[in-house]
Amino acid sequence: MCTLDGCGSHEHLGPPPKATDDDRRLFLKGAVALPLAVILADPMLAHAAGSTLEKVTITTPEGDAMMAEIAMPATLPAPTVILIHEWWGLNDQIRAVAAEYAKQGYIALAVDLYGKPPATTPDGAKALMAGLDPVAATRKLQSSVAFLRNHKDSTGKVGSVGWCFGGGWSLNTALATDIDAAVVYYGNVKKTPEQVATLNAPLMGHFGTLDKSINKEMVEGFEESLRIAGKSDYQFYWYDADHAFANPSGGRYDSEDAMLAWERTMAFFDQHLG
Repeated sequence: MCTLDGCGSHEHLGPPPKATDDDRRLFLKGAVALPLAVILADPMLAHAAGSTLEKVTITTPEGDAMMAEIAMPATLPAPTVILIHEWWGLNDQIRAVAAEYAKQGYIALAVDLYGKPPATTPDGAKALMAGLDPVAATRKLQSSVAFLRNHKDSTGKVGSVGWCFGGGWSLNTALATDIDAAVVYYGNVKKTPEQVATLNAPLMGHFGTLDKSINKEMVEGFEESLRIAGKSDYQFYWYDADHAFANPSGGRYDSEDAMLAWERTMAFFDQHLG
């Protein structure tokens, strides 16, 4: 969950990477591979990377339908990952990350929990988040896990990852399903011992020491709930960074910490999904 300005733009913790005109031209021609951070920091490149995804429909047993977008790796069968968007909604940034996951060898499913165009302002994002039906969202994520588990090109392994609003829902997915691994980027982890009793998946969390909403008090309380519930398969990392530090399109981006979190996440998924 994000506060009103939780995923917005403030002072930079690290300058976002820049793409030159030659970089853009060669990338759009498919003649050069650029780092993910460079792609995410450039709206044109993020849009181009995300345009490779294909739309799919996820239908719940109750009849709810959700549009999602899928990116396929070059080598199949492959493990799978659900990507859950920030409070903005499913935008080109998340699509580009899904495309990168496919390059790393995963079937990547970017879900759209809102079913509406993504927001471009904090007020718009807050309205989208407030309008979410959590029961319906849980059903859609449960059906997304089943969709990936049974996909003809899947190895049967399923992970989840989310940022901000999506970080909390990545945890919720692990509580409501039998996924094989879950990653939380600065998401709401305020849970009681009773709520985490259903957690069976290994869990990784990335948090910023400067984050005023997803803070030490919340995360330490979550760790206590995990301990009381007898859950020990988790690893949390703290970075000298603020909320949304892994998003190059925002003003709180921290390049070194974002790369370290990415490397840790890739190693974690490789261990549990590979």
